[in-house]
Amino acid sequence: MKTKDVDIRNFLNSVILREYLNDSDTKIINEFDVCRGNVRIDVAVINGSITGYEIKSDSDTLRRLPNQIELYCKVFDRITIICGKIHTNKILNLVPEWWGVLEVTGDKYGMKKSIIRNAKRNKSINAYSVSQLLWKSEALELLSLYELSKGLSNKTIDIIWEKIANNIPLEKIQEFVRLKLKNRSNWRADKQQIQCAGLSQSVPRSLDFRLKNLNRLLSQISCDRQR
Repeated sequence: MKTKDVDIRNFLNSVILREYLNDSDTKIINEFDVCRGNVRIDVAVINGSITGYEIKSDSDTLRRLPNQIELYCKVFDRITIICGKIHTNKILNLVPEWWGVLEVTGDKYGMKKSIIRNAKRNKSINAYSVSQLLWKSEALELLSLYELSKGLSNKTIDIIWEKIANNIPLEKIQEFVRLKLKNRSNWRADKQQIQCAGLSQSVPRSLDFRLKNLNRLLSQISCDRQR
């Protein structure tokens, strides 16, 4: 049977992640934005680390995978790609050796998994990219803990993220980010908070595609200014 995204997603949430469902120290987030929404991993599991799960069913293409690999590697402690059998060999040649690879197949009796490779810890996490997971208020809160927030409340979020990345140890940033992600109560609600160029507001999720384009434009402008 040719697997589809919904088949693997249901199997992931109901079987592979079952152990976390009643774990109060774990938060599971579907469609988790990374690097200002430039990419979005299928499922993120947040507890003592941030683990990503990317789905590539038999019905999917691997066209976006190279860009996803580049950006996911900046943020996640571990990543497992869950794929249909048609993609397994290609994926093994594309993803870093520390990525886990889990093959899922299905027939009339249901889905079954085969562990091709277990995930290992990522040793090349980028402090700035992890900082981008924080909303502006959260980022300022982190800086205030280190007495670094003076004069930054009116600065753009890019400057604030850069201040965090350049002045706070990576492990402390990661610890704070995990805490904030786990404690957010409204971040998959009908309204989604966005912060760009120092602006913080709640925007209907129906406008999400416009906001993502705006974020990308602002990121490009920021990069151009730094050249």
